[in-house]
Amino acid sequence: MSERPERSRQWQFDWRFMVFAGVFLPLLIGLGLWQLDRAGQKQALLDQWQLDVLQLSWPELVETELQSGRPVTLEGRYDSRSWLLDNRTRDGAPGYEVLTVFQPLEGPPLVVNRGWVQAPRTRDRLPTVDVPEGTVAIKGRLSEYPEPPVLVDASEPEQDWPRRVQTLPREIVARVAPEVPGVILRLAGPAEPGAFRADWQPDLMGPQTHYGYATQWFALALALVVLTLVASYRKTGANNDNDNG
Repeated sequence: MSERPERSRQWQFDWRFMVFAGVFLPLLIGLGLWQLDRAGQKQALLDQWQLDVLQLSWPELVETELQSGRPVTLEGRYDSRSWLLDNRTRDGAPGYEVLTVFQPLEGPPLVVNRGWVQAPRTRDRLPTVDVPEGTVAIKGRLSEYPEPPVLVDASEPEQDWPRRVQTLPREIVARVAPEVPGVILRLAGPAEPGAFRADWQPDLMGPQTHYGYATQWFALALALVVLTLVASYRKTGANNDNDNG
């Protein structure tokens, strides 16, 4: 009975593995570094916004670039004028998002998205959307006006308040509050004065999300290196697949 030849693994150059790794490894590392850079930029932006909240008044903020996602704290009064943004559902139930004019103690008014309310059973009725009395302090983040591009504005005649609308571009709001800026405020949560169901997803991707993406790209780069090394070590011996011809 003959002995089986001993097999070992040796490094064998394969240009196909090297070309594949040489193309994709720099790409994966570059994507990871790009995500780290984006995370640093986003963290610096958030730090600046938090500093602005402490140092700048609302009129001063209006003079700057009002970007979506910027945190804002305001003190003022809710107006009695509200729009009900139609076709908004939660947990399968139809309803509206309530957008109300808010007048800060200083500076121009703006529209505040107070969250979602369920619609009554019949279309001829509208939900009750009372506002808190007196001066209140609210917190939230700036957001874009709700202007879905696929919908045609089918707003009802402008009569009593609140008014049901399908979209709410700034031009409609400017008819009753000409000085409103080009952004609205989404309340930070249901505990804010005047809030309804304010449970939307945040508009701003935070630094941690970018760090997570960077980790994924670096993990793929590491996996590519490992797989390339493993595939380059092949068994040698009499029963090998005659790799040398």
